[in-house]
Amino acid sequence: MLLSVSLSGIAVAAAPGQLGLDERINNAVSPISSAIARVVFYTVPVAGADLPLIVVWLIAAALIFTMSMGFVNISGFGHAIDIVRGKYDSHSNGPGEVSHFQALTAAVSVGGPGATFWMILAGLLGMSTKFVECTLGVKYRRENPDGTVSGGPMFYLSRGLAERGLGGLGTVLAAIFAIATIFGSLGAGSMFQSNQTVSQLVSMTGGAAGPLASYKWLLSVVIALVVGAVIIGGIKSIARVTDKLVPFMAGLYIFGALAVLIANAGHIPEAISSIFSGAFSPQGITGGVIGVLIQGMRRATFSNEAGIGSAAIAHSAVKTDRPVTEGYASLLEPFIDTVVICTMTALTLVVTGVYTNKDLSGVTMTSAAFDSVVPGFSWLVTLAVILFAVSTIITWSYYGSKAIAYLTNENRGAILAYQVFFLLATVIGATMDLNSIIDFSDSMIFTMSIPNIIGLYLLMPVVKRELNAYRADLRAGRIQRTG
Repeated sequence: MLLSVSLSGIAVAAAPGQLGLDERINNAVSPISSAIARVVFYTVPVAGADLPLIVVWLIAAALIFTMSMGFVNISGFGHAIDIVRGKYDSHSNGPGEVSHFQALTAAVSVGGPGATFWMILAGLLGMSTKFVECTLGVKYRRENPDGTVSGGPMFYLSRGLAERGLGGLGTVLAAIFAIATIFGSLGAGSMFQSNQTVSQLVSMTGGAAGPLASYKWLLSVVIALVVGAVIIGGIKSIARVTDKLVPFMAGLYIFGALAVLIANAGHIPEAISSIFSGAFSPQGITGGVIGVLIQGMRRATFSNEAGIGSAAIAHSAVKTDRPVTEGYASLLEPFIDTVVICTMTALTLVVTGVYTNKDLSGVTMTSAAFDSVVPGFSWLVTLAVILFAVSTIITWSYYGSKAIAYLTNENRGAILAYQVFFLLATVIGATMDLNSIIDFSDSMIFTMSIPNIIGLYLLMPVVKRELNAYRADLRAGRIQRTG
């Protein structure tokens, strides 16, 4: 029997005993991917559970930034909402290309009920990390001759550390971050997202026997065309799409989740109780409390990317002459993504009981929870998944483009070549099984956190000075509300 993979409508066949194209790619990349993943996701045994050190790296940073910034994740929450609502737009006349809200939306992709508690805690701490990295992203961004701006960890690592006499270290860290961003964007930002989108559509229309099963390549081409049409216009075009797409996506999903929770209102107190009790006395979870803590923390860090540094690239394009204002705006991201949406998801899974079904996982579990209220309601989940995936692909294309721009000193040819390759990866990823590529890109995304957080620690005093000066101006009335 012949093995075949459909790639952009062309059947790539392999005779018996031969490997298909995706298998050959997997076999070629697998040794490299496995070696890097073993280093990046290195674990140590703790109380019977495997603790990934990269999670400790991210959570420890979040805790340190929360304390050093005076719990800005809590004290600055109300002011962050005011900034995003445009109540302090008098400081939005600086260099930049998009509003605070547009920058926010451009950056916004279970171990039992108890994991939810630790997930919320990690999300709250991650707000402080986002504050630090996005403040620095704006402060050290570069204004280009054509009026655009380039920012993010590449620039605060190189420029910021140079100010502190650590230019050599900054250059190396910035290069590592940029290279990891490029590889991460192609795999997890493009291939994986298009694959999940197409797979969800095929699954919802009958699976392998459904009408879309033979048209994966066509679906992937449509996704690539949509993404290409958006990214051609740069960050302004991306922001115009995401500032409409993200709120609609989030609103749609929240509507569905609320419907599930209202239909199961009587079970909510019990679900909340199980979340708290499960956080400290979990039953049947490997590693006990430590095991469930790890699951919640890991899910939160994977969800909001606080400490990865990616969001600072998008936030750097904001129109403002006070970097700390974008730091405030950005701390809402982990709150919306992890504390609100992920918590609502966890509650729907618990109140409906689907989390106990071992045959379900990921999107299929959430779909089952939605369908338990209204048959066919899972289409809301499907639509939300598609919108999320498309917005993620669009945003990661921008991250990768800026990483290329940094490494090539804004060479337009190199940027265009990357964007074309990115779109090709979107098509390839939807039609092929490239587990090794995805593992490699996941490793690259978390590799980004290593140089990024080193830089955040070294530049933490800069952020503290910016924050203190801004708060002093607020108290003195030198910063006025505009609405």
